[in-house]
Amino acid sequence: MGGGILTFDSDAFLTAHWTEIAGSVLGLIQIWLLVRRSLWNFPLAMASVTLVGITLFEGRLYSEAGLQAFFFVVNAIGWYQWSRVRGDQDAVPVGWMSTAARLRWAAVTALLSGSLGWVMHSFTNAALPFADSAVTGASIAAQLLLNQRRIENWVLWVAIDFVSVALYLTRDLFFLAALYVAFLVISVIGLREWTRVSRAEQQNGSA
Repeated sequence: MGGGILTFDSDAFLTAHWTEIAGSVLGLIQIWLLVRRSLWNFPLAMASVTLVGITLFEGRLYSEAGLQAFFFVVNAIGWYQWSRVRGDQDAVPVGWMSTAARLRWAAVTALLSGSLGWVMHSFTNAALPFADSAVTGASIAAQLLLNQRRIENWVLWVAIDFVSVALYLTRDLFFLAALYVAFLVISVIGLREWTRVSRAEQQNGSA
């Protein structure tokens, strides 16, 4: 056994992980703005997903890396959609889906996740194709529901964040894992806040 002393090269670490760190920091700021129903969550999200996409591709989580490109486009669309409904208010209105709509979204999400998992398993060297694709399919649904200002998006994000923490730890992406622990906490806060706002809007509408 050698008698060398373990050293930590902070410069090398930051060089190797700068996209992961920067994407994580921007992601935290963005999701807090989202809880506040702020329109400005979208440009920060676009910057964050770009950096996270680079990180995931290098970690061979191809489904989620490709998902970041999708997120970039959908966040740009969401920025436009929210700007149209905001009006003179600082925050946008929110609400729940119907039961029938929830069932349709659940079926389509399951089909998308399973199909993508099979493709990744069959034709790529993806590290965890089915778990990766399940997160991808659910994330697509959650982002689209976010753009539509539906509270169910937070329910999906809570589940996604929980699975993502385990997924990233298996690939030694520790900053992303820590980020998603924070996302999990903030997603619970977001679910509670949007639910509170929706109830208040309903009470004001019926007053």
